[in-house]
Amino acid sequence: MKYYDKLIFDLSKAGRQGYSLPVNRWEQSVSGLPAGLQRAEAPALPEVSELDVVRHYTNLSQMNFGVDSGFYPLGSCTMKYNPKINEEIAAMPAFAGLHPLQPASTVQGALRLYKDLAHALSAITGMAEFTLDPFAGAHGELTGLMVIRQYHMSRGDVKRTRIIVPDSAHGTNPASAAVCGLEIVQVKSNAMGLVDVEDLKPLLDDTIAGIMMTNPNTLGLFEKDIKEIAALVHECGGLLYYDGANMNPLMGVVRPGDMGFDVLHLNLHKTFSTPHGGGGPGAGPVGVAAHLVSHLPVPKVMEAEDGTLYVADGTCRCESSLEGSGAFGPACGCAPECKCGCQACGQISGFMGNFGVLLRAYTYILMLGKQNIKMVGPLAVLGANYIKESLKDCFKLPIPTVCKHEFVFDGLLDQSTGVTTLDIAKRLLDYGFHAPTIYFPLLFHQSIMIEPTETESKETLDGFIEIMKHIAAEAIADPDSLKTAPHTTPVRRLDETTAARQPVLRYKDMLQ
Repeated sequence: MKYYDKLIFDLSKAGRQGYSLPVNRWEQSVSGLPAGLQRAEAPALPEVSELDVVRHYTNLSQMNFGVDSGFYPLGSCTMKYNPKINEEIAAMPAFAGLHPLQPASTVQGALRLYKDLAHALSAITGMAEFTLDPFAGAHGELTGLMVIRQYHMSRGDVKRTRIIVPDSAHGTNPASAAVCGLEIVQVKSNAMGLVDVEDLKPLLDDTIAGIMMTNPNTLGLFEKDIKEIAALVHECGGLLYYDGANMNPLMGVVRPGDMGFDVLHLNLHKTFSTPHGGGGPGAGPVGVAAHLVSHLPVPKVMEAEDGTLYVADGTCRCESSLEGSGAFGPACGCAPECKCGCQACGQISGFMGNFGVLLRAYTYILMLGKQNIKMVGPLAVLGANYIKESLKDCFKLPIPTVCKHEFVFDGLLDQSTGVTTLDIAKRLLDYGFHAPTIYFPLLFHQSIMIEPTETESKETLDGFIEIMKHIAAEAIADPDSLKTAPHTTPVRRLDETTAARQPVLRYKDMLQ
């Protein structure tokens, strides 16, 4: 262990401290807390100099792995490079200094950006309109499902309380449906990893609210029967929900709206470049077809006849509404197609989403432009297939077909030495690569999901391929080197289950 690998508590010496700015002429400490917020007793914090504090946190930052420090082939989570111009734009004082409670007249530029970004996402996906309010992908899923529920309820179709979810779906799909009060019905995959249309048909009746699908799915395979699936679900009165977590390979090439999807969410923090390591921040905008626009959540950015933008909060202001009702929801008497927000599924965020993430996505789209955004998908697909074909002689490829932006191995081709997917992932850390997604999707016992994204160079992909081949050889010649990996990281192999269920969050607890 290096000296500064020690916890900062171990460096503590009584009486050692940094500095505080002196009390000014108004007898206020420039850096101190107001008296009413101060603790009665000093907290049990380490006593260290400013230099030790700086070195401590700098050292911690170098222990962490991020997309700026190395290749991050995390399948289904798209940890790709975030261009630094995105950060520069988001940090501009004119944007960073805005407050969500400012009058609309003082934030016309921000509202215009919101409106223009929604328009751009509509063009990319084939949807009629977007809300940018959801804070994350799962939050977007919940919002989209709320729109579907509101649509059926507004038509008096109250029996539609079941949602179909493929067995290959992201785990958030059934979770979001359950939170929305829907019953989950599972549809199986066929031998090629696609939704089994024959298994789907008997599930369709007048209780089905819709189906949630990812296309390409979590195996990185395009659902080639999507038009037939859409026709079957629509015929029974249901709607199609598109999980946009895998939109990367389709961007500028194919639009979910043209496939027949009625509702979708996008992960701006993934497809549109902002990394989301550590759980946030994110943005999960929801787009809908024309017949669902009135059910999008409030607040909504609306444009007056003179071009001024304002925020509609759902209070009815339509001429067709009941006079003076000021009601929220259908009780106001508006026509179902009303767009002021009174038919909305509700309010799903405190204000209007994570504006900083929206800024980054907007910058990303403008920097690429209409032509270059079409290159994202093909480059992602090329990189994934290049890795897959280069490694299929060492790793088990359960579905040997062309993939889209990601693909799944089922462990090593030769598993005779007992080396598992977990061992491979841990060994990769020793060679400076982040591990791929492991043990997902659940269709295969030793799943290794790999996604290179479109931003990585061929040299990086070649380096990853070389190390993966080397690890496959080590698994036969020296399996213990994998089973005891990692060897070069700040911490060795952890008991991740116990760490998640019984986390030690305080230094004192570690001493017991």
